[in-house]
Amino acid sequence: MFSVVSANVNGIRAAARRDNLDWLKASGADVLCLQEVRAPDDVLVKILADSGLGHWDVVHAQAAAAGRSGVAILARSPLQAKRVGVGAKEFADSGRWVEATVESVHGPVTLVSTYVHTGEAGTDRQDEKYRFLDAMTKRMRQLRVASKKVGGHVVVCGDLNVAHTSRDIKNWRGNRGKAGFLEEEQEYLSKWFVKDWVDLGRAHAGDVDGPYTWWSWRGQAFDNDSGWRIDYLLATPELAGALTSFEVGRAPTYAQRWSDHAPVVATFESRAQVSD
Repeated sequence: MFSVVSANVNGIRAAARRDNLDWLKASGADVLCLQEVRAPDDVLVKILADSGLGHWDVVHAQAAAAGRSGVAILARSPLQAKRVGVGAKEFADSGRWVEATVESVHGPVTLVSTYVHTGEAGTDRQDEKYRFLDAMTKRMRQLRVASKKVGGHVVVCGDLNVAHTSRDIKNWRGNRGKAGFLEEEQEYLSKWFVKDWVDLGRAHAGDVDGPYTWWSWRGQAFDNDSGWRIDYLLATPELAGALTSFEVGRAPTYAQRWSDHAPVVATFESRAQVSD
């Protein structure tokens, strides 16, 4: 088996205080992709060591702005071809993209952990979001081509801050015209999913509402399951065909919440099972 967890930890310090790193350790995952780490390298290393994850191999993209963004990949086995940044100079120090390759039963798998900022419709911040999505599209195409040449696969994990369709947001009517549910944002995902990428969450759940991965801290959003599905695992089709399960680690109660996000977990069957 090969298992990947993606989690927006909403600050690695906060995640440690809430014992969420214990959840990560207990998940049995081979790879952990984290978003919104919000800490410098030395703090991340110490927290992982204190939490019993210090022996995992790590690559971390720290944001230049203190306390902002930050993405990381942790693996039980050695990470190869570590790379920070999506390739566009504008986002070199943004802490929004990191990638590395790990060997698996399916051959080499390149993992990406990415964080797309929220945006704000009709503002420069939204234009920046579109430029980042453009850079993502270019880099994802490059990774897809490179993986084919070596018989490998790619998994892109992260908080994309886009609900792809009305199935991915409870109050979709009330969010028309707002960042995260704009047609221009959704078009990026639609193009990705034509042939090169599979949305594992949707592929597993089918044509249903949700399952949501983010709920506002305010009001009764969590209790009423009035959420958004914005945390994704995207895989190249060949690996997606080996998917056996996809789970959203939604906490049983508001008090036990991971953060405003829930982690998502994808598990792929072994090579032997695939060939049967």
